[in-house]
Amino acid sequence: MPNLVVDIGNTRVKSALFEKGEITWERAFENLDFAQKAWSELSFDECVISSVKWSEEELKSALDFDFLFLTRETNLPIHNGYGSPQTLGLDRIAAAIGGWKKAGQNSALVIDLGSCMTFELIVSDTYKGGAISPGLAMRAKAMNQFTARLPLVEVGKKPEAPVGDSTQTCMQVGVWYGIYYEIIGQIQAFRAEFPEIKVFVCGGDAQSFESLAKDHIFVVPNLVLYGLNCILNHNVE
Repeated sequence: MPNLVVDIGNTRVKSALFEKGEITWERAFENLDFAQKAWSELSFDECVISSVKWSEEELKSALDFDFLFLTRETNLPIHNGYGSPQTLGLDRIAAAIGGWKKAGQNSALVIDLGSCMTFELIVSDTYKGGAISPGLAMRAKAMNQFTARLPLVEVGKKPEAPVGDSTQTCMQVGVWYGIYYEIIGQIQAFRAEFPEIKVFVCGGDAQSFESLAKDHIFVVPNLVLYGLNCILNHNVE
């Protein structure tokens, strides 16, 4: 029974077709019209949609198929132990569940590298919380906006050397390695308390840190989609 999984962000519509828990088709679109045209050519039995841009009512009027709309009241396959569940981003909990599922429904730490870098911890079958800090682009923009002379630099890839030899390269080294060593340090801190966790890295900037794919750290850029598929299956079953 194929599932269509859709994650609608502020700028892109990401979607994937799942069969037996794995992705068989995946596309991202700039708008809903292009996405609908592609989806109309697919065959699927169930659908889940997570959206920060359009409401459930708006999507129901625009789409010609039924779907599960993800909200904070949607049944989850894990327990939510967050202190303020109404403030927890749906993308955060979906990423965490994706890591939990990939870990064999066991303890997991998910590091999502987007506009912000988030650390999501699930212990056994309970979401605990984690940490939030600025992501790659946000750090670069902050240095540019909150200083008089520092330029806005590109930070999408690992610097060629760990020592910068110009203001621009010093900033790139500072941002990239700052993120890198924060990730390493946070993993060590989490593993000191929860040694059983498996670690997953996902998000738009995950490919910039593929070198982390060692020591039981798994880079899965589309982990949110896996989490949404897990939530859908839990509600259908």
